[in-house]
Amino acid sequence: MTGQVTERATDPYATTRQETRPQAAAKPVRWAADAVATMREGARVRLDYSAQSLWRVDRMIEEIRREEPPYAAVENVLRGLGAYAGEVIVRQTGAEWWASGGEHWVRTPDGRLWDPVDEARRSFGGNGSLRLLCRDATARG
Repeated sequence: MTGQVTERATDPYATTRQETRPQAAAKPVRWAADAVATMREGARVRLDYSAQSLWRVDRMIEEIRREEPPYAAVENVLRGLGAYAGEVIVRQTGAEWWASGGEHWVRTPDGRLWDPVDEARRSFGGNGSLRLLCRDATARG
């Protein structure tokens, strides 16, 4: 399943320190809020933290990809849009942000870990979808 990080959730002897919300959430929550503000002000697109809004986010990433900018030019935008998708999952499922080694994941109540920031990068490369990641992360059972 794209975007899911499973080995961390199942390894009780992991030696890397993982932080949960609120410490781990500080950066991705800020990145998501910045993306919402940027999309509202720059692109006149309103994002409301709903699963349906991820259709617009996927389309925006597709439009950016079609323009063929260098990755470095859109890296922060993709990070923000990925964090936005993570916040959608957090709000819909009661999930928590986790962080380790500078990376951020969303841990859903069923113990699965998801990497929406990396999924945004994959979407930019033509191989991902934040909408589908959210659908999978919020699916029951």
